[in-house]
Amino acid sequence: MSSKKEPFNLWVEADLQGTVRTRYRVTKTLFEATSQFQHIAIVETAGLGRMLINDGDVMLSERDEFVYHEMITHVPLFARPGVERVLVIGGGDGGTVREVLRHARVRYCRLVEIDAMVVDACKIHLPQTAAALDDPRVEVAIEDGVAYVARTQDRYDLVIVDSCDPEGPSEPLFGAEFYSNVHRILSPDGVVVSHAHSPFYDAVAQASLLRILGDSFRRVQIYNYSNLTYPGGLWSFSFASKGDFCPVGDFDARRVEESGWSFRYYSAAIHRAAFVLPEFQIKQLGELLTPLG
Repeated sequence: MSSKKEPFNLWVEADLQGTVRTRYRVTKTLFEATSQFQHIAIVETAGLGRMLINDGDVMLSERDEFVYHEMITHVPLFARPGVERVLVIGGGDGGTVREVLRHARVRYCRLVEIDAMVVDACKIHLPQTAAALDDPRVEVAIEDGVAYVARTQDRYDLVIVDSCDPEGPSEPLFGAEFYSNVHRILSPDGVVVSHAHSPFYDAVAQASLLRILGDSFRRVQIYNYSNLTYPGGLWSFSFASKGDFCPVGDFDARRVEESGWSFRYYSAAIHRAAFVLPEFQIKQLGELLTPLG
């Protein structure tokens, strides 16, 4: 057997709650530094393309980032017509902004990201996601999203909370005060969509988030998506409406068809199916969900 080593044979390991570990073969480290808030790395992997890793947690990979970004944006944007002003909190990689700006009706998108290093690194090393950050409709603000929604007098039709799990700089984005302020800055029929963890690993956190949303919003739902890089494969977003807007009952599939756009994951059928939850998740969330229709 040959003892010759491969020229670059490193593995990055991501840990979830001390119970699950996933490893990815790294062929090249493109960027690595520690900001004021977290450790940031962008690496080239053997099978998933470039990968963004913050504090040891995989944020995205080039191979499947379209799933997350299409589902966090097009579900609310096709569900609620007339969205013109969008606030994205987190999401410094730019993928959510990229998908938001496919909708010509959107005339203003403000990205509030706490860590400038994430934005700068992704512009250089992840242009696939960050390409739209220089669009004239976008304003990138490097500041704390919690502080911004607490003080701003601006109003938005849609707020997208594109955050990590509730730890480190993202922890306050899962609190009751934060969502009370989000409710205040939304237009009368405004919607907020948020990263909502894993139904397998974060059942308690999902229920907590929906309970907090239910204290402020008239309608609260959850919807699912699948991808390659997040442990368990099945993950969720929350959908909360300030008015009586239903993401399924009021959804018009013709808007998707008439867009003429090509998607890699999202479709009208996926939109509807995402809100059909497995029985175990329904039992975990109980009466926290607003009936659809």
